[in-house]
Amino acid sequence: MLNLAFLDFDFALNEDEPPALTAESTPAQHLLFEKWKRYSRMFLMLMKNSISMPIRGSIPDFKNAKIYLAYVEEQLEGTFKAHASTLILKLVTTKYDGRSGIRGHIMMMNDMAHKLKGLDMEDSDGFLVHFIMTSLPTAYEVFKINYNTQKNKRSCLPCHQFQEEEEH
Repeated sequence: MLNLAFLDFDFALNEDEPPALTAESTPAQHLLFEKWKRYSRMFLMLMKNSISMPIRGSIPDFKNAKIYLAYVEEQLEGTFKAHASTLILKLVTTKYDGRSGIRGHIMMMNDMAHKLKGLDMEDSDGFLVHFIMTSLPTAYEVFKINYNTQKNKRSCLPCHQFQEEEEH
């Protein structure tokens, strides 16, 4: 979407298709129609080139960028749901392995939660903190107790607190 915005191709997504031109159409209507048609065509070329051939072949050849994107999103909705389910399962079952460093572990779990937010499967930061805490082994029990007994509960884990742990 960033590339589309820089190139102004998102114009075809943000604006409805102008009415068909007639003999009475004004020069401004002609310009608007041609602009929309060009940007829609450019958007479609970019989209079609970014989709793998087997998937692209299963998508009807729409001439309207909005309709094409809506169709693609509709077809991929089941894929998004499956991906969200996989991420949730991974988030719930992930345990610290002791190899990657505790900060790396927290960042990985935070990344999974961020991906879920991108799929409209957002949960609270406090919920994520509890997932992370339960993923830590008993060697981090003192940290868990200290965190749980703080009066000022933070919504996220400060990774810098683990620096001393990792250096020892």
